[in-house]
Amino acid sequence: MSDATLSAENPQAPDFDAMARDIAEVPAVEVIVTVAVNLMSAAAVKLGLSEEGAAHKDLDEARKLVHALAGLLDGSTTEISSFHAAPLRDGLKSLQLAFREASLVPDEPGKGPGEKYTGPVYG
Repeated sequence: MSDATLSAENPQAPDFDAMARDIAEVPAVEVIVTVAVNLMSAAAVKLGLSEEGAAHKDLDEARKLVHALAGLLDGSTTEISSFHAAPLRDGLKSLQLAFREASLVPDEPGKGPGEKYTGPVYG
């Protein structure tokens, strides 16, 4: 947390008014894309795709993150331009394929994480 977001009365407490002013200046598309990128990054780590690989691999957690990402992208498709949506959809599909490959017992097509929103992903 930056010094600008700490309260003047109590330096340990966050200044929520300043934080609200800061977030008010950010366009909704940037917030949506930032959340999507954070979900993608977290899912990649939980899929074991980070430098440390298997140390953080947790397919149950990855499933939740990929599913949440798919829901966010499905719900925001009409709100963000294809300029932003296309690479996010590509990233989502890559994560879904990585999940399918990492699973010892793969889900049936259409039953994998996020496939409720994207349709079946074949590996």
